[in-house]
Amino acid sequence: MNNFIIKTPKGNKKIGLGQPVFIVAEMSGNHNQDIRRAYKIIDAAAHAEADAIKLQTYTADTITINSDKKYFQVSVNDAWKGQTLYSLYQKAYTPWKWQPKLKKYAESKGLICFSTPFDNTAVDFLEKMNVALYKVASFEVVDIPLLERIGKTHKPVIMSRGMASLKEIKLAILTLKKAGCPSVALLHCVSSYPAKYKEMNLATIPDLAKKFKSVVGISDHSPGIVVPVVSVALGASIIEKHITLSRADGGPDAAFSLEPKEFKAMVQSVRNAETTIGRPSYGPGAKEAENVIFRKSLFVVENIKKGEKFTHKNVRSVRPGHGLEPKYFEQIIGEKAAQSIERGEPLNWKTIGK
Repeated sequence: MNNFIIKTPKGNKKIGLGQPVFIVAEMSGNHNQDIRRAYKIIDAAAHAEADAIKLQTYTADTITINSDKKYFQVSVNDAWKGQTLYSLYQKAYTPWKWQPKLKKYAESKGLICFSTPFDNTAVDFLEKMNVALYKVASFEVVDIPLLERIGKTHKPVIMSRGMASLKEIKLAILTLKKAGCPSVALLHCVSSYPAKYKEMNLATIPDLAKKFKSVVGISDHSPGIVVPVVSVALGASIIEKHITLSRADGGPDAAFSLEPKEFKAMVQSVRNAETTIGRPSYGPGAKEAENVIFRKSLFVVENIKKGEKFTHKNVRSVRPGHGLEPKYFEQIIGEKAAQSIERGEPLNWKTIGK
């Protein structure tokens, strides 16, 4: 499995096995068309110790058309029902004139800032911003012309695979790499807003890694922080989660976003989870070694004279572990003591005469 490398002004950022999980705070439309709120979301992501902030680059006109026909009515996903695609994207889009400012501000806070483009004009715009990588949204996995344009930037791509079949994923990766993309990371994603736990199928994460030999992760739209933490245990190297200042403030993506304290708790839980994974290990660890003493061992429980036989009555297997291992218990029964031994002394081979 190849590492996923992002080139930044501060040097290369490696993502993959053996590297810290790359945590992305997704702003999306949670700015609610207020740039001051957008800056505060960046502050919250930085305070939570995320690695990156992600934007989305489109307008209502670049992603759909203004039509009230039934085809353009949103009838699924609880967070968006009852509006047209055009009206939804008018509310959710991030003004393009903000994006260079937001990127500069995010970088001043130590965050990588990148975006999801939804058409070629967005890619052209983001190239002028000099983003270090691109995100491909689940719904765009099948947009082959867009993937070709993104691939031609010769920058790494993180791609969500929500809804995509194996055949569609293979074609998308092939298209990106053939066009010049150096590496593609795959995020398992359930394209439902919000997603339910029973729909998550997180076993897909290690399966993606196995099938595509790629860095893998999760783009999560479920409530809370359970899914990101479990995903790390299943091999996720990238976590993407929406962040908002307050769900009570509303917005197109608020229902499946974390508030600042929750996002910080998620980051800490992810860091704890990746620390616990470690490596295959047997025998006492560094901290366990001092506790070996609490194992049982063979002790004399009645005073024994030299030449007297060891019996089930005068020898027992008890804590602590200073004596012979209990596996030798039956072997020493009937043997004679090489010396007198007081009650409470551990047995060792020197005290056993043969």
